[in-house]
Amino acid sequence: MKTASPHAGILPYQDIKRLIAARTIEASPPIEARQIQPASLDLRLGRKAYRLISSFLPELSTISSRLNVLDFYQSDLVMYEMDLTGGAILEKGHVYLVPLLETLKLPKTIRARANPKSTTGRLDVFTRIVTDLNAGFDEIRAGYQGPLFLEVVPRSFAIKVRTGQSLNQIRFVRGEATVTDTMLRTLHRRTPLLYHNDPSRKAVGSRDFRAEHGLFLRIDLKGDDRTDSRVIGYRAKKNSHVIDLAKVGHYAAGDFWEPLHRHRHDSLLLEPEEFYILASKERIRVPAGYAAEMVAYEAACGELRTHYAGFFDPGFGYGARGEIKGTQVVLEVRPHDVPFLIHDGQTFFKVVYDRMQDAPEQLYGVGLGSSYQQQALTLSKHFKA
Repeated sequence: MKTASPHAGILPYQDIKRLIAARTIEASPPIEARQIQPASLDLRLGRKAYRLISSFLPELSTISSRLNVLDFYQSDLVMYEMDLTGGAILEKGHVYLVPLLETLKLPKTIRARANPKSTTGRLDVFTRIVTDLNAGFDEIRAGYQGPLFLEVVPRSFAIKVRTGQSLNQIRFVRGEATVTDTMLRTLHRRTPLLYHNDPSRKAVGSRDFRAEHGLFLRIDLKGDDRTDSRVIGYRAKKNSHVIDLAKVGHYAAGDFWEPLHRHRHDSLLLEPEEFYILASKERIRVPAGYAAEMVAYEAACGELRTHYAGFFDPGFGYGARGEIKGTQVVLEVRPHDVPFLIHDGQTFFKVVYDRMQDAPEQLYGVGLGSSYQQQALTLSKHFKA
């Protein structure tokens, strides 16, 4: 078996396949080809879920020791156990822990981090990876050997899930992969990373290209001038039916979402603990030798969460032949504590670029069933177009 390149970066598609062949990543049933993405691996729900009293971090004990109790009534954590093999409903506002089908035996040179899939975030399903003897979520230390667990908290809608479905994904990292601001500016001059979201589709000029430990992007509250509806976002309705994650293009959006139209002041008042789907003012691209991740930009106050899902694969915003001049970023927004007024063009979030260890043999959207390559303001794939 060919060994992976020794230099730093995010491990690409072909190296993830090598990790699987080397049994660094194991699963029963075996990992499917559909799970392997250009810069990440989709993880699958296992056969059972545990309804928990609360979230927790297993810094001082293994997770299995907290779950393997003879009498759940004597547990300080578990309320009851659910079988996912035939499908089960996870109620909104409740905390569930699901053992995943995949396990890891990472070498000491490779660490990993996880993120919800885009579809998961757009349904306001909050997920985090939990690993044994770890004081944090979603970050998996180099050399970790053990099981993976997924904390799942549906926030706006009850969802129906089954064994084998994927709610989140994992990236594998060797060394320091982050692209510096200077390198970002150089890369943008060579192959634009940002385009204006208007009919011109011009690349963003150097004066408007703002980088500080990542690339700043803005919020769009004007919508598309070429349409009559001028919808600038969606707000989740408080009372709705269960969403079965196996049903794609099935649900009427109006049963679950309230469309938001452009305000005369190009502003939007976000209400506490409401959930919004909004979009970026710019369109982004991720070249083949890079991966990207969205991170929250908070004005030192923490009253606003601007995204749940944040991975962008190599090739995002390019198309099969590079014909796409960027793709809008869809944001999953939930304010906390106080109402929060935002304006069109306001700085809202950042995107951090990482180097790939090698260019992946498969790019986003090319034969991988990618759902959001040419998205605008888009709900999850479960809703009718």
